[in-house]
Amino acid sequence: MTAVLNVSGYLFTRLHDPHAVRATLLEAARAHALKGTLLIAHEGLNLVLAGPPAGVDAFLDVVRAQPGLAAFEAKRSWSDQVPFGKLLAKVKPEIIRMNQPAAAPENGRAPAVDAATVRRWLDQGHDDDGRPVVTLDTRNAFEVDHGRFAGAIDWRLHRFSDFPAALAAHRAELEGKTVVSYCTGGIRCEKAALAMQAAGLDHVWQLEGGILKYFEEVGGAHWEGRCFVFDERVALAPDLTATPD
Repeated sequence: MTAVLNVSGYLFTRLHDPHAVRATLLEAARAHALKGTLLIAHEGLNLVLAGPPAGVDAFLDVVRAQPGLAAFEAKRSWSDQVPFGKLLAKVKPEIIRMNQPAAAPENGRAPAVDAATVRRWLDQGHDDDGRPVVTLDTRNAFEVDHGRFAGAIDWRLHRFSDFPAALAAHRAELEGKTVVSYCTGGIRCEKAALAMQAAGLDHVWQLEGGILKYFEEVGGAHWEGRCFVFDERVALAPDLTATPD
């Protein structure tokens, strides 16, 4: 097994003092020689980090000791080198910017569907009620170009904050269908699913854990290409190995 542990994860939860959380987590990440990015907001925590396995695990213990973050989970992968050049920790208005107050997962999530169920639905071409299933990619266009679910809807987003306008323009094409929104790790499709619910769509799901969790649990079934990641590994194959350009 390679020497560097990479973790990514997020949790929508109400944090009353994001600046205090930032100070605590930044100190812990430095103490354990980790690199990557921490984003903290009143709506929760989003992180991607890498470093020595023992240091990563110790850091995650600190995360889960913070009020509101006991349920924090992280996806894991391995690499030969740390794919980040430095450590950043920022307090932001949102941990993933959408500019739509109605999409507030810390107040309640949209329904989630696990990887095995999505694969089964795609295998059979419909959900368990016989309704047509479509996958909706909520990532930026350049990410989609690296890989996506076969036949996925792609609105060619330039940035995630473009999603509400794209939804307003394309809402009619989703009517009467079961819509599975997906993204790299789950954070964007959490808000996207809520935005679609707020727009009056009745059969909307988010892919639990995103593409990376899907790869981990069912491999590359119905997937075409690779999954872009925002670090020096560039993109991951369905077996979660790095496949740089």
